[in-house]
Amino acid sequence: MLLTIDAGNTNTVFAVFDNKKLVGKWRIVTDRNRTSDEYALAITQFLELGGIKQKKINAVIIANVVPQAMFPLRTMCEEYFDCKPMVLGEENVNPGIGILLERKSEIGADRLVNAFAAFNRFGGNTIVVDFGTATTFDVIDASGNYAGGVISPGINLSIKALHIAAAKLPEVAVAMPQKVIGTSTIEAMQSGIYWGYVGLVEGIIKKIKAEIGKEMQVVATGGLASLFCGDDSIITHLEPDLTIYGLQEIYELNRVWGLWAMDEGIVFSGL
Repeated sequence: MLLTIDAGNTNTVFAVFDNKKLVGKWRIVTDRNRTSDEYALAITQFLELGGIKQKKINAVIIANVVPQAMFPLRTMCEEYFDCKPMVLGEENVNPGIGILLERKSEIGADRLVNAFAAFNRFGGNTIVVDFGTATTFDVIDASGNYAGGVISPGINLSIKALHIAAAKLPEVAVAMPQKVIGTSTIEAMQSGIYWGYVGLVEGIIKKIKAEIGKEMQVVATGGLASLFCGDDSIITHLEPDLTIYGLQEIYELNRVWGLWAMDEGIVFSGL
């Protein structure tokens, strides 16, 4: 069985695949001070709850954007699962997609995974919108290359900033309001947050399409993606588990190739 780990700035998601079938998925808050033993405790408890035997895990792939988490995650894999993890971004791991950036190392591993998974499902000329700690827009060109993207503050990050900076404004939950004009502070904030992000998402997507000069498919992922996929949305596909499925697919891509590449001394420094 394969354990996939998506370590993001806010949450870390663990998923287990039996061949290509997803058999378990769990989420914990990302803590930069978490030790390898603490990671192992969380995962082994999840596996027990899911009826999955720890010894069945014989491979791990990691996408990580938190540098402090890399060492304990790697150590956890080696000590508790007796395997060396495949880490996206390392030179002997093929990301499965070309990268048209001057500084290829700057792109987050999760964004590469999303781009690869989206291209596999929907082909080129695709935009992936990920509603995470940051709201990101990643562009895959007609040939399947990662062409660049846009990064804006995430919804929850914006809510926290508004609450901290304005003494009388509470920290509110994200929700689609029934009307635009709020008749209370909370309603007004929820309206501004929700419709403000609708405007941000739609505006950036329209500008990307105009710059590319072609019609493009738009794929939404991330925990809050479903809020922005109504009937009148310009988002065409909702894929909440795009990242973990993309990790499984990249692992399969590298499973045979990776052994050969390491034996031959071949490395990838970005396609």
